Amino acid sequence: MVWVVLSIFGITYLGIALGRVPGLMLDRTGIALLGAIAMVVTGAITTEKAVASVDVSTILLLFALMIISAQLRLGGFYTRAVMLLTGMLKRPSWFLLLSMVVSATLSALLANDIICLAFTPVLALSLLRARLNPIPFLIGLAISSNIGSAATIIGNPQNMLIGQVGRLNFADFLIWCAPPAIISFMGSYALILLFYRHDLYRQAPEDQADEPPSTWPEFDRWQSMKGLAAIGILVMLFFTGIPRELSAIAIAGILLCSRKMKSRQILQLVDWHLIMLFCALFIVIQALETTGLPAQMAATINSRGIELGNLHILVIVSTIMSNIFSNVPATILLVQFLDTLNPLQWYTLALSSTFAGNLIVIGSIANLIVIEQAAGFGIKIGFLEHARIGVPVTLFSLLVLMGWISFQAIF
Repeated sequence: MVWVVLSIFGITYLGIALGRVPGLMLDRTGIALLGAIAMVVTGAITTEKAVASVDVSTILLLFALMIISAQLRLGGFYTRAVMLLTGMLKRPSWFLLLSMVVSATLSALLANDIICLAFTPVLALSLLRARLNPIPFLIGLAISSNIGSAATIIGNPQNMLIGQVGRLNFADFLIWCAPPAIISFMGSYALILLFYRHDLYRQAPEDQADEPPSTWPEFDRWQSMKGLAAIGILVMLFFTGIPRELSAIAIAGILLCSRKMKSRQILQLVDWHLIMLFCALFIVIQALETTGLPAQMAATINSRGIELGNLHILVIVSTIMSNIFSNVPATILLVQFLDTLNPLQWYTLALSSTFAGNLIVIGSIANLIVIEQAAGFGIKIGFLEHARIGVPVTLFSLLVLMGWISFQAIF
């Protein structure tokens, strides 16, 4: 049975790394789901244990934040936020900075995937109409969203998992993770300006500018204020002793009680695929854990001098795995090896897995969201184009993190 579990696990994670199965229309979520089904069907894990393996608190927190984001999206807030910035399009370097600041800030309060999903179409269309080269701005959106999301427990799916499983304090997490995230953000902006110094002002081809009129929701001040108020109240509740998932789901429930927005409309904007990916991976990892292999693996790794308790080594391992499997699957696997009594390991994993997402396209789901949506506007961001800036930004961010770890060790 051990070899059966190991085979299913290996095939599942290989499929996730590749992102597809040749000859089949399967994406990463479908592959993970099939892996979970295989674990249950083969008897590697019982149905009861499979259900129990899903970290409900993480799923509830993720779901609730998606509801709040849907409120803002339907209220036209995201569209209005970007459109207000278009007054700076005549000064592209300032527009780049402001758009990155807004996306990074909102990603710290809501999941970065959600921000990229909402901002990419509006940003792409605005840039094309202004006859600007959209590529550096869209790459800046993905990079800033990833870096900004690293600062808080609720910034991205893997941080939510780390925060819930590690039982981390919201304020302590913010205090430790925000400084390296802010420094990394400033460095990433400078690097984008440097690498695109000759391309930032380049006009887009004439035939790309004529796009169909948008069908995004019109700005509704009241609905947008409700969403912003929900975020404000939620963040304040996170500083209390109330379980985060309960605070979040309560706020989400209040938002669903609307006289203007149908619950169906709101629920349609929930990223059910991401939620399903989480659930499936929980089952796959739990089935693997029942064999005792993770414990043996940890012992073998430690015997060879690769101690994940060493924060610098953890940074390297998490970076490599995040770019093989993507940061969410990598995080779900790596949390099995962390010490629950040492929060620094959890903070380090959160920052390193998120920073690593900027390295190459498959490192973060946020990258894929931006690239796939941009393609709908005729904007092609290839693997090498992304890596051109993603690699130096990631190296800089990881150096900042390494320095922060060393600084904390001294003081």
